[in-house]
Amino acid sequence: MQLYCPSLTTYERLATLEVKVGDLIIGNHHPIRIQTMTTTDTMDTMGTVEQSIRCIEAGAELVRITAPSIKEAQNLLPIKNELRKRGYTTPLVADIHFTPNAAEVAARIVEKVRINPGNYIDKKKFELLEYTDAEYLEEIDRIRERFTPLVKICKDHGTAMRIGTNHGSLSDRIMSRYGDTPMGMVESAMEFLRIAEDLQYRNIVLSMKASNPQVMVQAYRLLVSTMQQELGHCYPLHLGVTEAGDGEDGRIKSAAGIGTLLEDGIGDTIRVSLTEDPEFELPVCRDLVRRYTQRAGHAPIAPVADPQKLPYSPFQFTKRATDAVGNIGGKQVPVVVADFRHLPAISPADLQGIGYHYDEATDKWNISDAAADYIYTGKQILEFALPGTLQVIVDAETWQQTNDKSKYHPYFSDFRQFSNASDVVNFVQLNAEALDSGLLEKLAGLKGNVIPVIASGNAHAMASVRRMLIAMMEQKLPRPVILQCNSAEQNADQDLIHFATETGALLLDGFGDGLWLTAAGESSSPATINNVAFGILQATRSRISKTEYISCPSCGRTLFDLQETTARIRAVTNHLKGVKIAIMGCIVNGPGEMADADFGYVGSGVGKITLYRGKEVVKRGLSSEVAVTELINLIRDNGMWVDAK
Repeated sequence: MQLYCPSLTTYERLATLEVKVGDLIIGNHHPIRIQTMTTTDTMDTMGTVEQSIRCIEAGAELVRITAPSIKEAQNLLPIKNELRKRGYTTPLVADIHFTPNAAEVAARIVEKVRINPGNYIDKKKFELLEYTDAEYLEEIDRIRERFTPLVKICKDHGTAMRIGTNHGSLSDRIMSRYGDTPMGMVESAMEFLRIAEDLQYRNIVLSMKASNPQVMVQAYRLLVSTMQQELGHCYPLHLGVTEAGDGEDGRIKSAAGIGTLLEDGIGDTIRVSLTEDPEFELPVCRDLVRRYTQRAGHAPIAPVADPQKLPYSPFQFTKRATDAVGNIGGKQVPVVVADFRHLPAISPADLQGIGYHYDEATDKWNISDAAADYIYTGKQILEFALPGTLQVIVDAETWQQTNDKSKYHPYFSDFRQFSNASDVVNFVQLNAEALDSGLLEKLAGLKGNVIPVIASGNAHAMASVRRMLIAMMEQKLPRPVILQCNSAEQNADQDLIHFATETGALLLDGFGDGLWLTAAGESSSPATINNVAFGILQATRSRISKTEYISCPSCGRTLFDLQETTARIRAVTNHLKGVKIAIMGCIVNGPGEMADADFGYVGSGVGKITLYRGKEVVKRGLSSEVAVTELINLIRDNGMWVDAK
């Protein structure tokens, strides 16, 4: 029985059933499909058609359209007819939440219907309910009775279905029995899947979305494991991080979550949920998928002896236990290394991009929350006094010439160089591909404070590094490690996807005590890479250095300009380190999808906003003109506001 993927060390797609969506086939080793969702009002037929065309021409292989009520479901027909008349045959997906009747209408029109098991039949009132086993089974019978008509319609019309669980919209019933957990997400979907299987309907795709990539990854893995054990087969999977936000942060969070699963061959179709126009989601999807078009057949990696006996759980986060060496390892947050080796002469001004601003008038350094902890300068010794918290890594030969050996630390690029070590800390380059050559035995024999800097040139580099870290755990080598990731991609967008996937996948499993990212070309500036590094640490909940925004993509239900509002809220709150703010377009999904946000700003009517503290309503029906100010007051009243510097 597989753990959750075909192999932890060899790239191989997870075998799934084949699902037909119109003329498109998903799963069963077919290409990973990319899709998006319109943001127009579904009753605006021509507006939805035009936006759908823009999405299709940008590469969408499926286009999803919201249908919150019967009237929107009925209007899918003229939308579909107009698209077909113009020569566009891309399958359409109806997005349904609370209205089974709308799903039954849509299933007769479009090629696929998405339902959310958390609110398709159950209601969510944030109530703690208690059920006896008999009462719980009665609820399952109620689901069967209400869900069966949709299944039969889908069978009759050849319509596919997505059973799409969302972490933030688990029903009160599921929450009461399983809690706010990945297991609860899986069971929410499995209840519906078991009914479909009983009815011999298998044209189904599943998803396990969350705004927290850690929860999302664990839920998908657990779903695969559950399907394998209970059913003996897997359904195709639709991957996504919901409410990822916008800009760089939204892309990093999506790449960390989706990429972690794609690295293990899990995922048959993906959607990147950005608070931007939907056509901008598709290039990110393409950059993610293209990484795996030629991944099979890479150089072999030493296999894990027994995947069923891993020294960590892929279904539950636990940080790898390491010794503390200075400010690295132990219970400390991961550090960031900024690479300055390409600069011929480093000045104080060069450090501004990595969080250190020198004020010449006062002769003082101002240090930001996202300031790198170390810089690597290669052979260069700096000619100015360093900020108090910054330390320097230099080549071992250069370190011999430095006077300040408390601030400067040697970097050994090869074991054979290791001599005259520092009493403080020594960085040693390790190639994960050399694991079979007695590498860990040599590492264990090194004396002093040694921190391995681990990288891999393997095409499946993440798995190569992971294999080495698993071996370190098996051999009880608790040295902290720096994850070094080098990108040779074509542009800054692809570099970002590469970094977030390769290192995010490891951080989400508790591996890594620091990041050292390098790139060539346009994204090689320390400032650019430093932002990405801290963004990855934030997205994986490894190190919080800024405000986190949980912001849904617009859809036909959105009751205000989501992009403009998100930008406005970000502008006045982006200095609130560690505060989580949800900006949700509508009352339909907002309260549930906010999941673990501290504060919520949710559309409750045209131009009307409801403010939340956690899942508690604080103010209803505010005018959007004053709602941002009221949000600030709410944060202030709860002791989480600080003035911007």
